[in-house]
Amino acid sequence: MKIVIFDQLPVPVAKICLTARIVMDQVNDRTDDYGGSLENRCRFRLQVVKAVADEIGADRIGLRLSPFANFNDCADSNPEALGVYMAKSLSKYGILYCHMIEPRMITQFESQKTKDSLLPMRKAFKGTFVVAGGHCREDENEVVARDGADLVAFGCLFLANPDLPRRFELNAVLNKYDRNTFYTRDSIVGYTDYPFLQTDN
Repeated sequence: MKIVIFDQLPVPVAKICLTARIVMDQVNDRTDDYGGSLENRCRFRLQVVKAVADEIGADRIGLRLSPFANFNDCADSNPEALGVYMAKSLSKYGILYCHMIEPRMITQFESQKTKDSLLPMRKAFKGTFVVAGGHCREDENEVVARDGADLVAFGCLFLANPDLPRRFELNAVLNKYDRNTFYTRDSIVGYTDYPFLQTDN
């Protein structure tokens, strides 16, 4: 038997997975202990966190949340309240980090203008706070400098640029990602075929 050891485990609770959909009041129509109030709708998600924390330790758990998501008929009428409640609840467990998707990424791919902000969640979570969604090289440092987050995560840019930190350091041109290759069954095209930066060093 092969044993695989991980330093950290991200618990999937964002976008359209079960633990994301069950907290959204426009999806969850249950009438038992897992439906109705905000506390009830978040109960299952927090039970998952506790179960994993009891098994491997809360300091090895990270969660990615998307309270403002609104696609595939999955949305909440008060995403800020949902996000703040989860941030406060997760703080009690002492998890490694909380990773939130920016409100402007209300749909799966396209960024939209909005007055909503992750700042209330940032203030509510007592730990490492990570943000993602529509960020670029120019604004990542600004977000951290104004205390909007401890870290900025990149998805699409990292996929298309396997050496993204190096490119940022050199202010080099970035490869453009191709959305047509996202979520395909091909294990190479769109995933491992983007070129590395060619330098003399």
